[in-house]
Amino acid sequence: MTAAIEAEFREAGVRGWLHALDLDSGAQLGVGAEEPVVLASVFKVPLLVAFFRRAAAGALDPREQVTLPPASRIAGPTGTSVLLDDVRMSLRDLACLMITVSDNTAAEAVLDRVGLPAVNRALAELGLTRTRVVAGARELHASMLADAGVADAADLWARIGEPGMTARLSALDPARATRGTPRDMTALLAAIWRDEAAPPESCALMRRMLGLQVWPHRLASGFPYDDVLVSGKTGTLPTLRNEIGVVEYPDGGRYAVAVFTRSRSTAATLPRADAVIGTTARLAIHSLRTHTG
Repeated sequence: MTAAIEAEFREAGVRGWLHALDLDSGAQLGVGAEEPVVLASVFKVPLLVAFFRRAAAGALDPREQVTLPPASRIAGPTGTSVLLDDVRMSLRDLACLMITVSDNTAAEAVLDRVGLPAVNRALAELGLTRTRVVAGARELHASMLADAGVADAADLWARIGEPGMTARLSALDPARATRGTPRDMTALLAAIWRDEAAPPESCALMRRMLGLQVWPHRLASGFPYDDVLVSGKTGTLPTLRNEIGVVEYPDGGRYAVAVFTRSRSTAATLPRADAVIGTTARLAIHSLRTHTG
């Protein structure tokens, strides 16, 4: 099956890394599952876990009201990042927006309360030693503009195809950027689904948020069935398209899967690169179901 998955990645014009895990039997399948990959917005899942762990420890109040003025906005096409006026809501609702619509401004507000050390401490406590969050969304976007020598995101995308441009962006280099491995990410999801990442009521809230993610074009595209539940979190940067999530079948089967890709093309719109995430996840999970069912 790994050969078929690798062939799908090649045909889609991407390099791919994958890990799939049966949450109940422990059966697994991987393609480059131990290799370091850039998380992009997938980092918001470790942040979510750290947020609920800090809340359970009494270090923060998830109902605390936060006001986000226009000056706090961070580049991003969704959520509070695109709004023009003051926004006031609870930390818990900001955490929901950072997962469901990948709101960068909301994520930065949550990170400000949680703290970067707490995120990495939570990862270490869960045994995810190959994952490290080095910066939030604000610093990540600032680094890309500085590395590219451009003024804004529109200018970056206009010049992204220039020779050597992507190699200059530290945000795309797992040696320098926020990073993890596909296996670490399925282990993180397993901890959420098994109520091990935080108290059970907190894990239930995390599962709800991940189940409300709005994007259907990557992982969910591989499972177009009304009776199959797909929960997930995407991540996107120039040439990078990722998603981690859990696929739940009506017969009780539960499978964590993490797919990370890097395209040869610098185009912002690559439907095949998006769709291959769902295709390869389906192949991997079908293999696990066939051999363990």
